[in-house]
Amino acid sequence: MFSLLQQECKMSYLLCFVLSHPCCWLRHSQKFLNFLQSFFRRAWSSAEKLDGKTVLITGANTGIGKETAKDLAKRGAKIIIACRDMEKAQEALKEVIETSGNDNVKCMKLDLSDTKSIREFAEAFNRDEPKLNILINNAGVMVCPYGKTADGFETQIGVNHFGHFLLTHLLLDLIKRSAPARIITVSSMAHSWGSINLEDINSEKSYDKSKAYSQSKLANVLFSHSLAKRLEGTGVTTYSLHPGVVKTDLGRHLNGPLQFFMKISSPLLKTPVQGAQTSIYCAVEPSLENETGQYYSDCARTSCSSAGKDDNLAQKLWELSCRMLNITWA
Repeated sequence: MFSLLQQECKMSYLLCFVLSHPCCWLRHSQKFLNFLQSFFRRAWSSAEKLDGKTVLITGANTGIGKETAKDLAKRGAKIIIACRDMEKAQEALKEVIETSGNDNVKCMKLDLSDTKSIREFAEAFNRDEPKLNILINNAGVMVCPYGKTADGFETQIGVNHFGHFLLTHLLLDLIKRSAPARIITVSSMAHSWGSINLEDINSEKSYDKSKAYSQSKLANVLFSHSLAKRLEGTGVTTYSLHPGVVKTDLGRHLNGPLQFFMKISSPLLKTPVQGAQTSIYCAVEPSLENETGQYYSDCARTSCSSAGKDDNLAQKLWELSCRMLNITWA
């Protein structure tokens, strides 16, 4: 149980856990102090406008993606909501328009578990949209039972990493032409407990849903790190982030005890609005123009795990991703 709490519930639950398990204090004291620091940090806010900018957000029909869309729409951006369920997407579109007063919002069908859908989406986007200033790779799945995507990838690595890897690749020329531009990938603190199994990336030999989730989130950090190096000098910058532990339906696959723990810890969790703030920060904060490839949490730059900065691992994952998706991306 504790391993999963480490992966996705550390910051918000650490206080309760340490109080009930004093023996863990020495081992986790620094993490607890980091939690306190973030808890008392002054909230970030900005009046930065995005008039004339185009923003694409995956999975923006619910949760922090939808709240990110609302905020950026209020700032004047054109918003494209990309998600699999078009009925929910239409509902989200209406809500974003009503909340923001900005009717320059549209939704497009995108299934990140199917490379055919990703390619069709990218073809339509490149045809219809003259620019893309901000791409937010927000959609994801968490600790779900073992399954495979349409292309045979394990679901979590397939949706969370391979899907966004391919999408970004297919939109990159347009993003470069739109520079200055930003590519934001929503990861998680769970990446800190992840490892990349290059020999069994699809967890076919053995499957642990928590480890598979952590692997996919580490892949997000490594992708953003590698992409930054490849985009030096283009005017396109990259960011990965931990949104916090948020009250959304993403944890619907947690087991019974953890569902109960989530419920009783609910007062410590972030709302979707609060959870969206770091994504918004990475999208609009002017001071980040000169930063790229870094990792953020609570609207501030912070350290990712040592694995998340491993250039050798990042290169191997990049090469593996290209092979599995049958693309050439130097």
